[in-house]
Amino acid sequence: MKRSRRTKIIATLGPASDTPEMIEKLFRAGADVFRLNMSHLPREKLPEKIEVIRTIERELRRPIAVLVDLQGPKLRVAAFAEGGAILENGASFVLDSDPTPGDIHRVYLPHPEILSALEPGHVVIIDDGKLRLVVTEVSEGRAVTEVVIGGRISNRKGVSLPDTVIPVAAMTEKDRGDLEAGLNAGADWIAVSFVQRPEDVAEVKKVAAGRALVMAKIEKPQALTRLDEIIEISDGIMVARGDLGVEMPLEQVPGVQKRITRGARRLGKPVVVATQMLESMITAPVPTRAEVSDVATAVYEGADAVMLSAESASGAFPIEAISMMSRIAEQVERDALYWTILTAQRSEPDATASDAIAAAAHQMVDALNLTAIMAWTHSGSTALRLARSRPNATIIALTPKRETARRLAMCWGTHPIVTNDASDVDDMAFRAAKFAVRERFAEIGDRVIVVAGVPFGTPGATNLVRIAFVTRDHAARA
Repeated sequence: MKRSRRTKIIATLGPASDTPEMIEKLFRAGADVFRLNMSHLPREKLPEKIEVIRTIERELRRPIAVLVDLQGPKLRVAAFAEGGAILENGASFVLDSDPTPGDIHRVYLPHPEILSALEPGHVVIIDDGKLRLVVTEVSEGRAVTEVVIGGRISNRKGVSLPDTVIPVAAMTEKDRGDLEAGLNAGADWIAVSFVQRPEDVAEVKKVAAGRALVMAKIEKPQALTRLDEIIEISDGIMVARGDLGVEMPLEQVPGVQKRITRGARRLGKPVVVATQMLESMITAPVPTRAEVSDVATAVYEGADAVMLSAESASGAFPIEAISMMSRIAEQVERDALYWTILTAQRSEPDATASDAIAAAAHQMVDALNLTAIMAWTHSGSTALRLARSRPNATIIALTPKRETARRLAMCWGTHPIVTNDASDVDDMAFRAAKFAVRERFAEIGDRVIVVAGVPFGTPGATNLVRIAFVTRDHAARA
């Protein structure tokens, strides 16, 4: 199951990819991570879904990451007496705390935290951007707005607030239950929705307590004001362009995507670009040219992973969508311009032994034209530090911890392998070369770089780099 690309692919599971047979086909087609969206998946079915993935993992002997995506708060207006109303441009419309069914003049907003946080001038977006209101007056339990973009508003439509920091946690009671269920079922990554501040991520990390890594979804403009802090505390970042595109001007989203991607790469955190990447393939067997360019742009920027949502969850062509995304990434990574861009964006190493070793390994790859870096890692940090600088070589992560191997399936350029820890330096080099041959990343006569920490089994103690020659003995033992 050797991949011929370094960018990873996340596939969302759903009705179109519900069977074990289809999930296996998606993995064989190129999916590296499977996303379980708790907005649609009943909690009681979560362990069953993860066990299906684990069964496929055991059969194919390749680590597969599971990403459990929490729903987050859902802000909605209440019901209308006649099911809805038509709001005219320039009209006045009130959001209030009166539970009486709404009409053309007002509607109940069952979120007192919103009503208390709104201020004159704040924008209120309803139904994914179809209606746009601007607050003109506020009082206790009531906000008067002017309709800027009108249309039909109906029962339970979603509310977005691009200008308002809402004093509500990113996790609801449903999310807390889903989080515990995901951790107990063995999820590798937890994605947190509605992140506005680093404290939202810290809350989830406290509950996870190392049982899974935590990914912050950047989908609200408020998160951008504290982006560096959010990236710092998170284990990974997702650019959730769908909600970002609702809450901020669409023309600003590409620049924000680049800012988030580069910020995450600078700090060595895996970054995912998501939403509408191959949207037309929900109903068509081929994407638009613009969608191909969109995926390619994310790959050129050095994203760790690109994600399919409805394309693989409910679309008519899930396997074709995975295959297309894989081919786009492979083509981009063969382009010399790709490596020019990555090199230009490379960050200076931090003043740590781990970063110094990673920088040295990268220089060896370039100087000796090597194809593989063999990284012995316990926690995964060694592989992450190596991936940060985007070397033109596959990072083969050798780890005794299956959980670490699964988590690294999200990481750019990393090919994780579960194996016993090295017993000494000679064993470290010999088995590294053996695995390089077995996994078809090296041949007899090649050289590979071996990176590790001594004493073995000590997390975060990367302090050794060595060049190993691949011999006939390695090939025979592979």
